[in-house]
Amino acid sequence: MSADDVEKTSSEAVKGLKGIIAADSSICLVNGTVGKLLYRGYNIDDLAENATFEEVSYLLLNGELPNASQLSEYQESLKKYRSIPGELIDALKQLPTSASPMALLRTLTSMAGVYDPDAESETDEKRMQISIKLISQIPTIVAAIHRVRKGLEPVAPDPGLCHAGNFMYMINGEKPSEDATRAMDLILTLHAEHGLNASTFTSRVIIATLPDIYSAITGAIGALKGKLHGGANTEVLKTLFEIGSVDNIAPYVKKVREAKGKFMGFGHAVYQVEDPRAKHLKELSRRLGNETGEPKWYEMSIEMEKLVYAEIKRNCNVDFYSASLQHYMGIPGDLFTCIFAASRIAGWCAHILEQLDGNKIIRPKANYIGYEERPYVSVSER
Repeated sequence: MSADDVEKTSSEAVKGLKGIIAADSSICLVNGTVGKLLYRGYNIDDLAENATFEEVSYLLLNGELPNASQLSEYQESLKKYRSIPGELIDALKQLPTSASPMALLRTLTSMAGVYDPDAESETDEKRMQISIKLISQIPTIVAAIHRVRKGLEPVAPDPGLCHAGNFMYMINGEKPSEDATRAMDLILTLHAEHGLNASTFTSRVIIATLPDIYSAITGAIGALKGKLHGGANTEVLKTLFEIGSVDNIAPYVKKVREAKGKFMGFGHAVYQVEDPRAKHLKELSRRLGNETGEPKWYEMSIEMEKLVYAEIKRNCNVDFYSASLQHYMGIPGDLFTCIFAASRIAGWCAHILEQLDGNKIIRPKANYIGYEERPYVSVSER
């Protein structure tokens, strides 16, 4: 251990590194004060309304939106890599179905690196290829996890469908509606990137030691699995199920307030104003609620948003309406964080490639608060 490691300093550590600038990045701007989110300079509102996830993931990886020929080539690459090794499916069937979907995703992603002959390649071309492969294959793995846990066979990818439509098809085993495809595409777009969040920072720390990309992504999935990172929309859905009807919203809100409890899906660690992503999911939740004949989950969400804001003056975040929306899409709550990973894989890979460009190992210093130097005492004298 070096002297630098144990040197006592007068400064105090910043808990959670909040506000600490840890990297220069051109990928994403998150301005929580005014509620602005930019991907490579493009406002999330503009991208949500006009772009597809294929365009957005290309933008994150390459820095610019693709022209028509670049987009076509990129889409073909995504389709080319959709299928996963049969060994992964065999392994999945041997793993306990009681394991959480995120634990299974973490394990299978690590295994995918074992079966990729290019995993250890350090050329820019191969690293980009691996990134595209992961963006394509994580949805296939997620869908396989969902179906095997239900006792069903995985559904092979359909090259005739777009990225989001194929994801829905592999999950549910039937061609999705236009609204369901749009909903998945929007969910993937809105969650694709969000600056140096915990899982993204994890991926940069790991790749900075120069392992393979699969190692960094496995670590990122492990971070996203944590209760303080992914999973808020799962809790929102549990809350809606617990409440059960619009009539029960007001008593529930009153009960939580009296108990000084927390309303899941409201407020955000970064945004001091409205989460700019939240509003884009609201209308699709309404439409799919009508399409499925179960509008009550949307109606409950509307009422809860109104009453909770009146109580605590906090806006709902992106997780709030994604809960009812994904329920309408036939996605169970315990798969929500895996859907998040299938989206954020684009941001993770973009940050990994950026970190590798002029890489320096990430090695912060600890503020030592332990004992001063002291002598060893033999066990007989302790």
